[in-house]
Amino acid sequence: MALADGHLPVLPLGADKRPLGNCRDCTDLVCGGRSNMKTPGPCVCPWPCHGWAAATTNPSVLASRQWGLAWRQARAIGYHPGGANVTVVDLDNADAVDWARATLPPTTTVATTRGEHWIYSGTVRSVNKVREGVDIKSLMSYARWLGPGTGTMTDVPTAVHALVEEKPVARPAPRAVPVTAPAGGGQCPHRSPVYLERGIAMAEQRITAATSGVHATVYATFLAVLSAHGRCGCLTDAHIGRLFLAAQAKGESPRHCTDAWSNATTALGI
Repeated sequence: MALADGHLPVLPLGADKRPLGNCRDCTDLVCGGRSNMKTPGPCVCPWPCHGWAAATTNPSVLASRQWGLAWRQARAIGYHPGGANVTVVDLDNADAVDWARATLPPTTTVATTRGEHWIYSGTVRSVNKVREGVDIKSLMSYARWLGPGTGTMTDVPTAVHALVEEKPVARPAPRAVPVTAPAGGGQCPHRSPVYLERGIAMAEQRITAATSGVHATVYATFLAVLSAHGRCGCLTDAHIGRLFLAAQAKGESPRHCTDAWSNATTALGI
């Protein structure tokens, strides 16, 4: 609670340093870890259930019954660096620490079990293994809280920006995913196929234009498409395939696509 009061979004971690499911349905991540999106997961929690997206400063959420089981089992506290507007350079061994001391400007440092965390002000894209023993944890990531550290925090240096930019974003090759369109039955409000085509094209563009929060954008887009076209029978498998391919081109896995689609249909009662 003290960390949350200090504007640090926190979440419970297990002994293996992984986020814990924050409700009984997600104990031991039996849900498959899918509720870490910024969308309701299979446990139908009213908020993201675990992972970096669940990190919060809200005292009501942190003290809720849903999170109580996870906090009782927690063996460490995690936090979302990006949510606190910081970047953690995770140095995993002595060689990585020596590299940082020779390359990066001094900042707040925290000792870890195998190396150090160097914490800078500002956010960047999170990337693992930017070099041997070095991970960058900031946006859409989490880190262990190991204390306030020592030293004065400085801005994210140019060298860290360069490491992140040099590492290409992994884009899995899009592939077809079989999903059946919802059965019709409602009254069709569309006066011509042009209306539906325009809606699908706008949805593809919305996903393609996302520069951050891709999970949330994909889910919101699926929800909007289903809200407009999911009940009357106009939506076809081909339309769904176009949306899935657009999402996969932004880095979403086929599983995340099917999860987001399933969550959207469940939320709308389709």
